[in-house]
Amino acid sequence: MPSKQNVLPVAGILSGALVWGLIWYPYRMLQDAGVSGPLATLITYLLALVCGAFMLPRIWHELFLQTKGMAGWWVIALVFSAGWSNFGYVLAVLNGEVMRVLLLFYLAPLWTILFSYWLLGERLSRYGYLVIALSLGGAAIMLWEPQLGMPLPQNISEWIGLSAGMSFALSNVVSRRAAHLSVTAKSSSVLFGTVLLSVPLLWRQGGLPDQLLAIEAQSWLILLLLSIVLCATSFAVQHGLSHLAANRVIVLFLFELVFAAIASYFLVDEAMQLRDWLGALLIVSASLLSGKLYRATNTG
Repeated sequence: MPSKQNVLPVAGILSGALVWGLIWYPYRMLQDAGVSGPLATLITYLLALVCGAFMLPRIWHELFLQTKGMAGWWVIALVFSAGWSNFGYVLAVLNGEVMRVLLLFYLAPLWTILFSYWLLGERLSRYGYLVIALSLGGAAIMLWEPQLGMPLPQNISEWIGLSAGMSFALSNVVSRRAAHLSVTAKSSSVLFGTVLLSVPLLWRQGGLPDQLLAIEAQSWLILLLLSIVLCATSFAVQHGLSHLAANRVIVLFLFELVFAAIASYFLVDEAMQLRDWLGALLIVSASLLSGKLYRATNTG
């Protein structure tokens, strides 16, 4: 029977699904207003860190002062893998088809199995083989173009979306391995890593001061609102992850696909083809089964 104690964790996960299903649109608005994706990402995630400034001293202590030896390498891996999963996602949805990018991102359960075996020594269960088959089958149906040969992503946005999903899977596995870090530190590592990865690209592009001066007041307002939403969502999702079973979290996160499909259809007139729906069905099924995978591997 549902309890009041479950309301906040469920709301936290659903808020994350809603935000990540819709966040591509304000980033596209900013790009149309002259604020590039990397610049918008840097500003919003940097401001999100500032929004959580009251927790920063403890976070810095955890991330830097208590991470010696191998523990330090796990922190570095978490920061950069979580950072690319967010930065890569933003870059991918700016120019790619939203649902195709999202579905490639949601191949994450496939990569989670591989990373779990490699980094945690977890053996593949019978569900694992089914997750692999469903994920690869869904991707092949979506991506198959007879004239192009192998079923691979068709443009740079789709490749970035795929790599962001791999990075997301890696960050989840590393997060489980970095058990010495608090939920707050893990949540902040996402924001910190995204900021770190956006800086080199902006530095390479050059002209950062001019880009900042060219941002209009309305765009600054959108950037500020986005940063507040990102900060709140980050901690809300981590609260949900710490209080709900993995298989339930996966089901709730899949609402992101629903929100994104509705928004992309009505906001930018993107409609999925039949094969995209078939591929989506297999990929979503793999995500649902990955909840049982965790339970099976943890008990066996």
